[in-house]
Formats: sequence, C-alpha cells, structure tokens
Amino acid sequence: MDPSIPPGAGEALYRTMVRIRAFENAAETASQGGVSAYGQQAGGAAKVRGPLHLSTGQEAVPAGVCAHLRTSDYLTSTHRGHGHTLAKGADLTRMMCELFGKATGFNGGKGGSMHIADFSVGMLGANGVVAAGLPIAVGAAHAQKLLKKSDDITVCFFGDGAINRGPFLEALNWARVYELPVLFVCEDNRWSATTASGPMTAGDGASARAMSMDIAATQVDGNDVFAVHEAAARLVNEVRSGAGPRLLHALTYRVKGHVSVDLAAYRDPAELAAALETDPIARTRGHLLSAGVSPATLNEIENAARDEVDTALAIADAAPWPDAGAAFTDVQTIGAGQWH
Repeated sequence: MDPSIPPGAGEALYRTMVRIRAFENAAETASQGGVSAYGQQAGGAAKVRGPLHLSTGQEAVPAGVCAHLRTSDYLTSTHRGHGHTLAKGADLTRMMCELFGKATGFNGGKGGSMHIADFSVGMLGANGVVAAGLPIAVGAAHAQKLLKKSDDITVCFFGDGAINRGPFLEALNWARVYELPVLFVCEDNRWSATTASGPMTAGDGASARAMSMDIAATQVDGNDVFAVHEAAARLVNEVRSGAGPRLLHALTYRVKGHVSVDLAAYRDPAELAAALETDPIARTRGHLLSAGVSPATLNEIENAARDEVDTALAIADAAPWPDAGAAFTDVQTIGAGQWH
C-alpha cells in the first residue's frame, strides 16, 4: 500500500469502492428482474426501466478522486455516473429510489439513472449526452473564479469517447484561457458504447490533447486506487492553489456492456478475462491484507455495503410513485402558453 495513504484511508477507499460495486450489481439485477446477488427478490419484472449504464470495474477512479473533494466542490458526471454520485457523498437509498422512478428519488423519479443530481453535495448532474458535462463544468468553474469566495474547485468526469466530440476541445480551451479551477478526469475504459476507442482516436488520446493546449496532464493506472488517490491529491491541490486546469487520464476498463442488457458479444472474451485479472476491488483488498488490515475488517465493510443496498432496494420498491400532476412540474416555460 502507498505509504502516503494515512491510517484508515485505505479502508475508506475500499468502502467507497465496494458500495459502488454493490449498488451497480443490485441495479443491474433490478433492471432485469430476478433475485439480486444479495438475495433481494426483484419480483420477476424489471424495477429499473430504461437504459442503465453501469460503471462496474471502474470504481477506483471516483473513489480515489472524490476522497480529496469537499461537499462544496462541484462535480459533473456522465451517463455512467452512479459511482461518481456515491463517491461525492449522495445518499444511496435516494439514488436507488430515483432509478426505480419513485417520488422519493433525487429528481422525484423523473430523472432516472442518466440524470442523477444532488446539489446538496455539489453533484451538478449526470448527463445522457456524451461530452455535455464538460462545458457545464467549465461554466461552474468560471463562476467559482468570478465569485472568489473560496478555493473550491470543479471536477469533471468524462469518458474516452468524449474526447472525439467538440465540447472537449471547447471546454479545455476555455478553461486554459481563463485559468479556471477545474480538474478534468478522463475515465478511459477503452470502449465508446459498442466501439473500441483506440482505432477511432487519432494520436495518443486525452493526455496528449490536453498537453497540446498547455494543460498539464497525468496518466495513471485507473484500476489502482492508491495510484489514483496519490495523483488526484497532487492535482486537486494544484487546482485549488490557482495553478489553473489540470487533467487526470485514468486507464481503466468497463467489464459490462454499454447498457445492462448488452452482453457485449462484440468484445474478445480474452480481453475481458485479462481485464478481470486487474479488478480494482480485488487488487485493493489484496493490498490492504498485505498492509496488515484484517480479513474480518474487510468482510465487515463488504457485508455492510450489501446490507445497505438490500435495504435501499426494499425501500425503493415500497416507495410511492410520483403523482400524475408531477408530469407538469419542473417544465421550463418562457411565458408562451400554459399547461392545463
């Protein structure tokens, strides 16, 4: 284990990761019906409707980065944002309620998996449009700089597929020109929906493109939570100190298909098998055991995460649906016309 990790911090990182994994496993099962890995009966019918994008296998990135963030820091996410949201401190049960479409969810059951937001912990929102979180993050960071009230920062998570879209270039350019307090975090999971990212990406990827715009970039093994934690500590401190934008390029792997019903038959099974050998949770558990943390302590963390998720599933299943009238609230109007 990295000697720079304070006592107890390794267990905290592990706790964040296993909570994310437990949530994703349960959400996946609830989207397909049946019984969860933890015994929760889903009733045979899908409880989570619509596209569900899982971050299974990527847990080390949000855990390592968000360990250095304050509640008052801002965060923008992607369509694959459950892990970011939990790592930022959002309530797990309310998020499960949102996935179930219930009135007690973060967005009243109307946002669903791809539009989770919780301003109370600085989570500005997941986003179903690839790369759309980048300009939102830059706008938030620009506001932070103009207000000059603190050294809070904005962290922007995005995937490798986003770097081939225009908002990536625009956001990094704006952030560099105005020296904004934003940390860009590329979760490079090697796949853009159902297409391998490498063959369709010119050059050396996110790090090279950031450096070409005079933004310091750091590449890290995104399946090593201690490496992510160490790199993020330095970059967050640099951004807080007014050094301008930074980019963290975390190499990880998405072990599930693009959405929960996607079996990813287009992927070489050998590639997946190799990726599973570097599973971030298994690696972290091994490091902690080697560092002297007892198996009982880690088992307790894992069991607590499973119990928490099973409780959230039961609460979400029993929670009320939104009233029909809720369909007419939260609707933008510019004054032309009224709902009746």
